[in-house]
Amino acid sequence: MKGMIYKGFGARIEFDSGDEIFSGKIAGISDVIGFHADTVAGLKTAFHEAVDDYVETCKKVGKEPQKPYSGNLMLRVDPRVHSAVAIAAELAGKSLNEWGEEVLAKAARANDNYEEGRFLAT
Repeated sequence: MKGMIYKGFGARIEFDSGDEIFSGKIAGISDVIGFHADTVAGLKTAFHEAVDDYVETCKKVGKEPQKPYSGNLMLRVDPRVHSAVAIAAELAGKSLNEWGEEVLAKAARANDNYEEGRFLAT
């Protein structure tokens, strides 16, 4: 099942067929923030409320909301893969970072989470 994105926060969604309820958890941060609902529309509303409550609570206690990602991505890959992508980037006339960002953005678009250089709000 695909997740949801709102204000830069992503959520992993699951469905419990026994209880017939959707549940979600904000992904990529150490704070545990969950939400649930029995309809898709209700789940979307609950997710937005959970994010908004988290941001507001952080503000009240004087804490910066933890954002899930910094923009720095470290990957360990097989040296043959590293060589192949470096050559592909050079042949495309791009730095490895530029080429990699384009490829990763294309993969994210295929997963409906990214479009035109921005995350999709749900």
